[in-house]
Amino acid sequence: MTQTIAPRVRTLVLLLLAAACALLAGAGPASAHAALTGSDPREGAVVDKAPAQVSLTFSESVSMDDDSLRVLDPKGKRVDDGKPSGTGGTTYSVKLHAGLPDGTYTVTYQVVSADSHPVSGAYTFSVGAPSETSVTVSGQGAGGGFVGGLYGVGRYVSYAGFAVLVGGAAFVLACWPRGSGVRVVQRFVVSGWLSLTAATLLLLLLRGSYTGSGKVADVFDLSLLGEVLQTKAGAALVSRLLLLAAAALFIAVLFGAYDKRKDEEKRDLTFGLAVGGSVVAVGLAATWAMSEHASVGLQAGLAMPVDVVHLIAVAAWLGGLTALLVALYRGPADTPVPGLAVSRFSRVAFGSVIALVVTGTYQSWRQLGSWTAFTDTRYGQLLLVKVGLVAVLVGVAYFSRRWTAQLVAATPVTGASAARRAEKGAGKASTKAGTKASTKTSGNASTKAASKPGNASANAASKASGNASANAGTKTPGNAKVAEKASGTAKGTGGSQRAAQLARQRAAVDAARQKRQRDADPNRFGLRRSVLAEAGIAVVLLVVTTVLTQTEPGRTEEEAKAAGTSSVGNPAPATGAVTLDMPFDTGSQNGKGVVRVELDPARVGANDLHLYVERPDGTAFDIPEVKVALTQKAKDIGPLPVAPDHITTGHWSASGVQIPMAGDWEVAVTVRTSDIDQVTISKNTQIG
Repeated sequence: MTQTIAPRVRTLVLLLLAAACALLAGAGPASAHAALTGSDPREGAVVDKAPAQVSLTFSESVSMDDDSLRVLDPKGKRVDDGKPSGTGGTTYSVKLHAGLPDGTYTVTYQVVSADSHPVSGAYTFSVGAPSETSVTVSGQGAGGGFVGGLYGVGRYVSYAGFAVLVGGAAFVLACWPRGSGVRVVQRFVVSGWLSLTAATLLLLLLRGSYTGSGKVADVFDLSLLGEVLQTKAGAALVSRLLLLAAAALFIAVLFGAYDKRKDEEKRDLTFGLAVGGSVVAVGLAATWAMSEHASVGLQAGLAMPVDVVHLIAVAAWLGGLTALLVALYRGPADTPVPGLAVSRFSRVAFGSVIALVVTGTYQSWRQLGSWTAFTDTRYGQLLLVKVGLVAVLVGVAYFSRRWTAQLVAATPVTGASAARRAEKGAGKASTKAGTKASTKTSGNASTKAASKPGNASANAASKASGNASANAGTKTPGNAKVAEKASGTAKGTGGSQRAAQLARQRAAVDAARQKRQRDADPNRFGLRRSVLAEAGIAVVLLVVTTVLTQTEPGRTEEEAKAAGTSSVGNPAPATGAVTLDMPFDTGSQNGKGVVRVELDPARVGANDLHLYVERPDGTAFDIPEVKVALTQKAKDIGPLPVAPDHITTGHWSASGVQIPMAGDWEVAVTVRTSDIDQVTISKNTQIG
């Protein structure tokens, strides 16, 4: 049965591994997790005169450097000042050179979203009239190429290493304490630590090039590495390395002092190791939660601890499952995995599945936001694949639980047989010892009894003739004894070597016999097959999870579609957040500046309005009064007054601004810089 069924299971696992590799290879560059929701000028717009600056609005905050936002003229020459800056909220701008001629200009951006993923794109607008341009905007995707692929592999290895490290250690502590002395289990856990450490170092080196140029040469740029260390993702990777140093100490104690203690003495140390290991595991999981999806967006304060629980549950289930598989297939014959350990892990796995269902449901709602996102977004489609794999894995685990129950039920019988064999062996040993003891006692007694009557004659004989005999034969018998002793020593040395060789052969034969007996157990054989199938599915599940973390959440993708743009820079229609920049000059001292109005989501109904006032050099400043009015002249609606509240220096805000219908609306802003100096400026925008 072993020779016919096991190859089929191995073939299935190989096919699953191949599918996992294909899925990982086809993941492509990481999808953007921040969407471009607005721009000024908009995509494809034709303006009468050159704007003073270009502004971009994203769905979440992003980080920029001097080359993150560029504006190129028709010849490909850069016409911005190279100093992009945030103007409040999620809007970022860069100032343009004065006196730009007519033509088509290209805006390119490459930033890093708040959840540490690169975002890039490009679009065009024209001054006066469209013209030909030599600038190409294709191939602007960030996070691709060789560096992006290597970064994706590093992410997968880091997740796998975390699962092996945490799950393997938990399996030893919670399910099989004697497994701390099994060499294959030790190597398994240490391999998880090594994989996670190596992958973290690789990600730290690749990070700068991955979010920037994508060139291999930049991987070894120390100045770029210094910039990475100042980012949230870099800090998370460094924290992970520090926690891995603590994990190394934990492993040393687990497979050192803990293993050498007796079962009774292990109980006290188990509690300390469990507490310390839990702290390290939570810290390692937090390095992902605090730098990726969970750290931004809706309910981030709740999402991060939920993500930590989710990651630890995955590690306890999949990592412990793989540890059990290694112990079942590669464990020594004299230390088989007991049925009680398998039963304990079954309970741990059941609890992990419950935690995964609860936390996964919350994460799905948070990242998708609607039922249609399951089928209309790539994130939702991958999530459906993940849910299907989990369902299959739980189904296979059901059969594993059945084999576990049968193995545990058969354990007492095996234990009774072993006890009877031990009792029988002990009886033989006591009988043999008793025989030897009685023989020795009777021999001593008869010798002593026989020697008593002849003591006087023996003494006399020895005194009379012993001296002569001894003197006559002293030399020759002495040499004979030395030769005999040398010969005996030589024979003893050869005999001991032969005995040691025979002992090793017997031990090998016994180990082989024990392994055959172990593998012949139908319950254990069935458990090995089901666990192997579980592990194969778990590999694919882990790959899907890794790809999922690099995919734009469904909620963000749908918001980008609603705004008429995607995170790779598709054209933006007149829906979504609107940003309007309007220069003003009241004619007085310090009367010049720029007013920026942000209207979100710029649709019919309630909207949020933010207004920023800046000097010509870009610094925020306060003015005595600012008012806003909305007018739709085509329908003779308005002006609708808006009185924003002062928030901070140069920032005013109003919530619940009602826009009754869609169309072309005029946004007029009245700016007063002194008691007598004021001006009203306006700009039109499409709303709804």
